[in-house]
Formats: sequence, C-alpha cells, structure tokens
Amino acid sequence: MKAKRQAALLNIIRTEKIETQEELTSALFSAGFAVTQATVSRDIKELRLIKTLGEDGRYHYGEATSSGGEDATAKLHSLFRDAVHNVDHAGNMVVVKCISGTAGAVCTAADSMKLPSIVGSLAGDDTIFFVVRTEADAARLATTLRRLPR
Repeated sequence: MKAKRQAALLNIIRTEKIETQEELTSALFSAGFAVTQATVSRDIKELRLIKTLGEDGRYHYGEATSSGGEDATAKLHSLFRDAVHNVDHAGNMVVVKCISGTAGAVCTAADSMKLPSIVGSLAGDDTIFFVVRTEADAARLATTLRRLPR
C-alpha cells in the first residue's frame, strides 16, 4: 500500500501544482488513499520532496534531485536566495530564519547535501535548527550558509 500511495503522490506532484500538505492529502484522498497529514509528511520526507518556486511566484512540491552533488548544491543556493533572511549559531546549533512556509524545503535541500558535521535538523514553518557535532562546526556551517548567494 505504501509503495502505491507514494507512486500516486509522485504522479500528483508531477501533474498538479500542490502548495500544501493539506492539498496533497486531499488529492491522495481523491485518488483513493485515505491518509493523514502525518502520513503525507513522512512520505514527503522519504521521497525527498521539496518546495520549488514556480513561474507564478508560488512554491509547490517537486522532486529533489537524487544525485546530490552539484544539483543539490544548486537547489540549495536557489532556495537560500529566495527564502532565507538570517543565519546565526549558538553552541553546537545553527538557526536559519526563512520566509514563512519555506523552512521545510530549505531544510530538505540542505539535508540532501549530507554534510558530515550535521547530526540532525528540524524545520518548522519559518525556522530551521541544525544540530552539529561541535561549536566550531556550528561556526563553520553558519559562515558557509551566510556566504551562499542571496
């Protein structure tokens, strides 16, 4: 069931401009899958979906590149340019402030880079917390993120 649901989810985001998890939940329900928002959220994470800026100036779900490397870096730079307005750090944490509704996409793009100093990340609506191994790692990551084109 999970594989069929995720295949349907991918088909939906490839054919429709889905902006929210609620819209995705509704579209999946229309396709015959009774799911909760929590299930959709897990599927988004497992499928490594991100929000991308459309030509209409609105963010919608799309597929992240699976290769990582340059594609992930380019996507992260683009997201940072469009969504991030502040980066700071304290102790072994880095805090990234984003435009409302974009933190999840920025976090997913950053996670896809698989930076070894990042132990974990947590994204809310407009804020991302990265937990890194050391205070020095936090300072380096914050500096790196501040230097991304904006």
